[in-house]
Amino acid sequence: MYDLAHVLDHHAARRPDQVVLVHGARRVTNRELADRVTALASGLHAAGIRPGDVVALLMYNHIEFLETVFAASRLGAVFLPLNYRLAGQEWRFILDHAKAAVLITEGEFRERADEIASELPQLRLRVLLDGPAPAGWVAFPDLVRHREHGPPRVEATQNGLQRLMYTSGTTSRPKGVRLTHGNVAWKNLGLIVELGLTAADVVVVCGPLYHVGGLDLPALPTLHVGGTLVLLRVFDPVTVLEAIAAERATVVWLAPAMMNAVLQVPGLDGYDTSSVRLIIGGGEKMPEPVVRRILGAFPGAWFADAYGLTETVSGDTFLDREHSLSKIGSVGRPVAHVELRIVDEDGVTLPAGELGEIALRGPKVFGGYWRDEEATARAIRDGWFHTGDIGRLDDDGFLYVEDRIKDMVISGGENIATPEVERVLYEHHAVLEAAVVGTPHERWGQVPRAVVVLRPGESAGAEELRDFCRARLARFKVPVVIDFVDALPRTPSGKVLKRELRDR
Repeated sequence: MYDLAHVLDHHAARRPDQVVLVHGARRVTNRELADRVTALASGLHAAGIRPGDVVALLMYNHIEFLETVFAASRLGAVFLPLNYRLAGQEWRFILDHAKAAVLITEGEFRERADEIASELPQLRLRVLLDGPAPAGWVAFPDLVRHREHGPPRVEATQNGLQRLMYTSGTTSRPKGVRLTHGNVAWKNLGLIVELGLTAADVVVVCGPLYHVGGLDLPALPTLHVGGTLVLLRVFDPVTVLEAIAAERATVVWLAPAMMNAVLQVPGLDGYDTSSVRLIIGGGEKMPEPVVRRILGAFPGAWFADAYGLTETVSGDTFLDREHSLSKIGSVGRPVAHVELRIVDEDGVTLPAGELGEIALRGPKVFGGYWRDEEATARAIRDGWFHTGDIGRLDDDGFLYVEDRIKDMVISGGENIATPEVERVLYEHHAVLEAAVVGTPHERWGQVPRAVVVLRPGESAGAEELRDFCRARLARFKVPVVIDFVDALPRTPSGKVLKRELRDR
């Protein structure tokens, strides 16, 4: 039985009164959650939703988001989370490409959803989370009204499609990642083992639930073991710290930009974070100076820097507590049931210390892209998923992620891993954030160009930063140009949109 909703039934039968979800003043128990999921599944079935239909969700973090994830699983439907920061036509492309039958959203996005609905003939049902439902819409509460009988139970299989997740668009068009019930179950098992999650854990979910970082890294494995989730509608660093103190949270996932924001909160030392045993990193390479500040601000916590992708349901490697300092800069070793190797352009495994492409294999790794055989064939070769990320393994098997293949700067034949340059810039006292990309050069082909955000109240000029880099880097790695901006463009998962920086 791979149905995610079966997990809810399990905990509802054993600990019906335990609070499992917290959102503001709302507190939902195991029994209440299981009952509401069954009712929602019944409502969707009555509205004509059948196994294999795609149910799209466009909303901030709400309890109803998770209810829909489980209700779709119970029905044998396919869950499709949408990035709420995209433009209407980007939503239209994804909904059309996925052939979504249902769209569940909240009032903030209703008008833009209406604008694209006429271009989506396969979209049969539109559901509004809040407020009265206008013409053409159904109110979410109407789908969750009490029903005597639940929907027909669908036997979920390991290879059955659990969800579609579209990549963040660092390529020209987002690709639909096919994730099965088996992928999710094996991912949950790997994270439970690696992170030691138990029913006693209280996890603050402040990353967007439409992203694997928010949904899969802290949330679903915690529900699997019977723990509690504290949902924040959107990320706010002060609210994160307040939630940790109020709910005695033990675990939180923070992308690099989120972690940086928490570290900048005035009076950080005044917040009670003593309950936190684990901070999960990831999203992009975490600069070493930031890691050291995290360890200083949360001295009782294990900072588990991580590596993972949408295609693997996140969480492929973690840096264990024992090596937090001795292997600083590493994202650790693979979780249980994941194999990892570093390969060259021909797929040949490289020895320790050599840079190459990171390749992964295991039961939590996806089987291909939705309706895109060409992209699938490029990504999965000889049973291995070729990630497009550049990394190396040390003699102890610890992974160091150096760059994306497409982000590597090749200057005069020399490869420059941009995070190496970024790490040095982060060490300057005035630098809050930094990103390095390649810019065309007549002689060298490419040279590194840095985009920098300064700390509030600090000042530094381009030449000062270049001198700082010259003292710490080979000359060809020093940024030729340094631009200053107010903020770096990022995906909601925290990854810097280097394609956008290059386009500028």
